[in-house]
Amino acid sequence: MKILGIETSCDETAAAVVEDGTRVLSNVIFSQIPLHARTGGVVPEVAAREHVVRIVPVVDKALKNASLCIDAIDAIAVTRGPGLVSSLIIGVSAASTLAAVLRKPLIPVNHIAGHIYANWLEEKPSDKIKFPVIILTVSGGHNELVLMEEHASYQLLGETFDDAAGEAFDKVARLLGLGYPGGPQIAKAASRGNPRRFNLPQARMGRGSFDFSFSGLKTAVLNLVNKECARNGSLSAEFIADCAASFQETVCGVLTDKLLSAAEKFKAKEVHLAGGVSANQRLRAMAQEKVEGKYYCDQNGKKIRLNSSFKLRYPLDLAYCTDNAAMVASAAFFTVKKNGGHQPIGPVLADPELRMYDVVQ
Repeated sequence: MKILGIETSCDETAAAVVEDGTRVLSNVIFSQIPLHARTGGVVPEVAAREHVVRIVPVVDKALKNASLCIDAIDAIAVTRGPGLVSSLIIGVSAASTLAAVLRKPLIPVNHIAGHIYANWLEEKPSDKIKFPVIILTVSGGHNELVLMEEHASYQLLGETFDDAAGEAFDKVARLLGLGYPGGPQIAKAASRGNPRRFNLPQARMGRGSFDFSFSGLKTAVLNLVNKECARNGSLSAEFIADCAASFQETVCGVLTDKLLSAAEKFKAKEVHLAGGVSANQRLRAMAQEKVEGKYYCDQNGKKIRLNSSFKLRYPLDLAYCTDNAAMVASAAFFTVKKNGGHQPIGPVLADPELRMYDVVQ
């Protein structure tokens, strides 16, 4: 089954063709990062206008790269939310129009479910993903810990109470005078810094909680910056590097501890990283260290020994970490497969309030 996926939830205009959920025939992404770097963040109206300009050429290129005509497509999948309403509308309108004109099935996909299925895009016949799986999705707007016991079945274990990890990276990068997007800039600065110089707070949200909070951490960095500026008049390169490293270490510590704690509790066979922040090399390395060392830290920083072993996965191709349409097509395929081949046909409304437990099944 060949599915044309369309993704426009934020500032990437993307289209892809995926066969049977795992074989990527094409994956085209037009990024608006240079455009939004001018304002230090995504301006929704600007992003939507750019989607209008790019959506048709991107879809055409995805079909061309897959060496297919539109009639060879079996279904069309589109991100229905969550995301920026003005951006979602462009993708949903394009997908709905194509489905109506071509009489192709239209499959709405939850954006977070799409990120989850990014790891299936690189699945090999000799190394099948085994359930149950605990997935940590980390991006600019979302932070979820999800349990999957079978395909297209999601149990939300925890989410952020305020800032998502990616959003915190962007805001701290701005405080330190670094560029946009914040994730790569923080990582670059952190590579030169001392991650143990500043003892930053970790919001553990109480014993047994799998929820997240990064607003206090962001405020702690703000206080450090204000004190440094008051003392020296500006931020030194050493301070910026050490602050970035300490911040990154703290965020990655909280994320990986929650991930492995949940995996232990729910007896998972695998743990997955997904979303834009899953491209962070320190997050990947720390998760690997704890998986191999078989431990995580509790809310008091005490090491807890794991009784189980887990396989760690994350997208090897960084294009599958950020917003892309291949993950949307993959999620659509496995949803349809679970539903016994049932495929919804017709327009779908973009719903900005759609949450993990509202995903279409």
